[in-house]
Amino acid sequence: MASKRVLLLCGDFMEDYEAMVPFQALQAFGVAVDAVCPGKKANDVCRTAVHVLSGAQTYTETVGHNFALNATFDEVNAASYDGLLLPGGRAPEYLAHIPSVVELVTKFVSLGKQIASICHGQLILAAASGVVKGRKCTAFPPVKPVLIAAGAHWVEPETMATTVVDGNLITAATYDGHPELIHHFVEALGGQINGPDKKILFICGDYMEKYEVKVPFQSLQALGCHVDAVCPLSMGDCTGPTAFHYLEWSQTYSAKPGCIISLPEAVNDFDHRGYDPYMSRQRRTTVWMALSESVIDLVKYFSSCKKLVTQIQCHVCHISAASNVFKGRKCTAGMAVKLYVVLSGTTWLEPDPISRWFTDGNLVTGGAWPGPPEFIFQLIPLLGIQVFF
Repeated sequence: MASKRVLLLCGDFMEDYEAMVPFQALQAFGVAVDAVCPGKKANDVCRTAVHVLSGAQTYTETVGHNFALNATFDEVNAASYDGLLLPGGRAPEYLAHIPSVVELVTKFVSLGKQIASICHGQLILAAASGVVKGRKCTAFPPVKPVLIAAGAHWVEPETMATTVVDGNLITAATYDGHPELIHHFVEALGGQINGPDKKILFICGDYMEKYEVKVPFQSLQALGCHVDAVCPLSMGDCTGPTAFHYLEWSQTYSAKPGCIISLPEAVNDFDHRGYDPYMSRQRRTTVWMALSESVIDLVKYFSSCKKLVTQIQCHVCHISAASNVFKGRKCTAGMAVKLYVVLSGTTWLEPDPISRWFTDGNLVTGGAWPGPPEFIFQLIPLLGIQVFF
């Protein structure tokens, strides 16, 4: 049983990443997270939105995943929690006007609980009388006038990753600040993170699944790891569009646009020998990567050095099959590429449930994006890192 428990306050069209990344990261670190929404019950869903700054005067929005709630708002008792998480997006614009929400947030603050809020989530803090008065806060810049009017000491975000800590209140400008916000929140909950610094390489490509990149990428950064992402097929533009995949009402998943992820280096411009594990996070791009000699050589290098190798979701197995390095090993993946796994000589492990992960020596594999909490939980000791409360 988890020693710490936090509440994630949700609403329709909250920002997708600002709900899912801390939700899964904290669970991976051993913190129980209850996700609730006023007017909804456990097993109901909240619609989410993906907000992206793409050069216009404000962000663009696309529809995100359906986020499944695991607790009921009307049954929440603030005294039974150690902290509160407020994601941003458009949900806080109306949640801030619901009396039961404002009352709940005020109760958390009066009990001295730890509070973490991001982006537009600070609108709810501003609505709770006296909560931000005299406190240092940051947020997405358009929230500035509201926080100032509520008496907050506004801290201008130097970047969209800016995070501010004032006592039991942690605020961040956008989801770019997740690593620092989650790190501070874990410490505020009484957690300790110990272990050697690790340098980790992510092999990425266009239209990689966004949760399968964002959650482990930012979770590992929150643990103090140095994480680089590279795109082997990049033609000089080191950014990567993502997609999110969701099982809706069809026989297979749907694919919709996600955010743009910065990829700071090209595959030929770095020394891969300086990295500890490598992690592959893909979807459709892998059918092309499996044809790239540089990618195959990279996979063979990490395997031959007995370094930690992880891969999540179905299509990554195109690369492992083409590199012929996992023959005789046990692994899983999305069902769509079971054939590739079996024909490559790998022993197939059924991903049931789809969040299931398996470890075989230095190889860690999983089926789909619901699985990062278990994946990161299994990965932490393999990296020599400890998270305890």
